[in-house]
Amino acid sequence: MERRHTVIDSPLGPLTLVATDGALSGVYMDEHRHMPPRDTFGARSAEPFSEAAAQLAAYFSGELHEFDLPLHLEGTPFQRRVWSELTRIPYGGTRSYGELAAALGSPGASRAVGLANGRNPVSIVVPCHRVVGSTGGLTGYGGGLANKRRLLALEAGHAPAPEDALF
Repeated sequence: MERRHTVIDSPLGPLTLVATDGALSGVYMDEHRHMPPRDTFGARSAEPFSEAAAQLAAYFSGELHEFDLPLHLEGTPFQRRVWSELTRIPYGGTRSYGELAAALGSPGASRAVGLANGRNPVSIVVPCHRVVGSTGGLTGYGGGLANKRRLLALEAGHAPAPEDALF
């Protein structure tokens, strides 16, 4: 497997993009929880990230609501099922961990869903930020709760609070 990475600017700060064999395999914020060691990201290169960078820029500008990128997601079969289900949450929408567990046919597995959600390697593109607690409250996010708030505000079409401003 060939891995490469690049770092792009975003309204959330620098994003490290990682590709495995040309497919996007990681989108990490600076203080991302569960980020693999940086020495596993491969050589720094602008290729093959032009399309991912363009789609992320369009997303942050509010023009793109659904990503269309080749992905290489490494995880357990259950994690990959959860990540696939995350892509079904529409732009601007949210789901609770329990709702995701039920959609996967395992209504009692909300904790396992939460753990898999937290291990999502391709944040933003696979929208783990759209998962909320059972009461609708914001719960953990690998990129930090402030960034989760910013992303949800962007998708809701609301200006974020000044301390959470994207621009």
